[in-house]
Parts: sequence; C-alpha cells; structure tokens
Amino acid sequence: MATNQEEVSLLGVIESPFVCRVQIALKLKGIEYKFFKENMANKSELLLKYNPVHKKIPVFVHNEKPIAESLIIIEYIDETWNQNPILPSHPYQKALARFWSKFIDDKVVGAAWKAFMTVDEKEREKNTEEVLEALQFLENEIKDKFFGGEEIGLVDIAAVFIAFWIPIFQEIGGLGLFTSDKFPKLYEWSQELINHPVVKEVLPPRDPAFAFFKRRYESLVASK
Repeated sequence: MATNQEEVSLLGVIESPFVCRVQIALKLKGIEYKFFKENMANKSELLLKYNPVHKKIPVFVHNEKPIAESLIIIEYIDETWNQNPILPSHPYQKALARFWSKFIDDKVVGAAWKAFMTVDEKEREKNTEEVLEALQFLENEIKDKFFGGEEIGLVDIAAVFIAFWIPIFQEIGGLGLFTSDKFPKLYEWSQELINHPVVKEVLPPRDPAFAFFKRRYESLVASK
C-alpha cells in the first residue's frame, strides 16, 4: 500500500514500447514520477546500478527499490496503488489477462521486430506469418471496446506495441502485418486505444519515433 511520501522514478527511452507501457499504467493511476532518459549506447551508472542483471529498460524505482520487466512493473504498480485497477479482481480473469499479455510478448513483439529488422526474405516471411497467426488469435479474443472491457486493462497496455509500433514498422519496412482489412476488430480497437486521452498523452510523437526506427532500419540495410 502506497503512502503519501513516495519516491517514484522510471528509467527508459521514449521510443520504447515497453517504457510506454509503464508510463500508461502510471498515468492511469495518476502517479507522479521522475523520468530519467537513457542512452542505450552509453548506459548510465543509474541503469547499471538498478538493473545489473539485464542492463535493460524500463526500470521502475519506488522508494529506492528497483523493478525490471514492463509487465511485472505494471502488476506492482497495480497492487501498490489501488485507484483505477488495471488487472481484473476475479482470479480467472486475472489469469487470462496475464496469459494474453505474455502471449503478446512471446508471439507478437519478437516476431514483428525480427520481420522488421531483417533483409533476409525467407526470415522476414517466416516471422511475418508468425505475427499474422498471433494477431488472428487476438482478433478472435477481443469482444468489447478494449480487451479489459470498457476500460483499459493489462492486455490493452501490453498490446500498445500493436496499435502504435507495428504500423510504424510496416510502413518503413514495407510489411503487411496489421491492416483494417485483415483484422477489422483489432484495428478498431487500436484506434480506440491510441486515441484514449491517457494513452494519447503518453505515446511518443509519431514523426520522431518514425525517424528513430527508420534510421535503425536504414543502418541495417546499409550494413548488408
């Protein structure tokens, strides 16, 4: 249970979907925090101190206690601050939310990144198929305005990668991953999500994010 005197900070980069997840959770809860922008090419002493195992972002720090991994951070935030619940209260619904959030990380995020960051056509095709198959499962799963019902929940936050980052990747890389024709329900959900007032305020500006990932892609192409 949180007290009135809290020290909350977040280490990350604004272009990261994993950092954005944590920012959405914090915004939904109305929690003020300090943001420490990292340079992943020259990692700060603070990052190495708080996440010496993986040396990755995001790292959430609450009263000098660091927590890594975005989904774990979100659960911690939800259990520490009671207002505006992110996970369902019912054990079964909570288990489902955890399952689909992990599914997104295991089956969508990695494969989409690999499809984007490769110039090998066979590898790109293989990973594209994996993403399409996973997105179809999510298309079949969504029943309401959001995965969490009428309000944003854990799965929606996890899936912000699909709503905001995949369209950037496919535009830069010429991929056909996520369209309204292929996934009409999921596409409608994505528009609801990125236009939600909380999410809209937290998402990185699209043009700089696009330029950031375009530079990454062009560097890859130039190196081959």
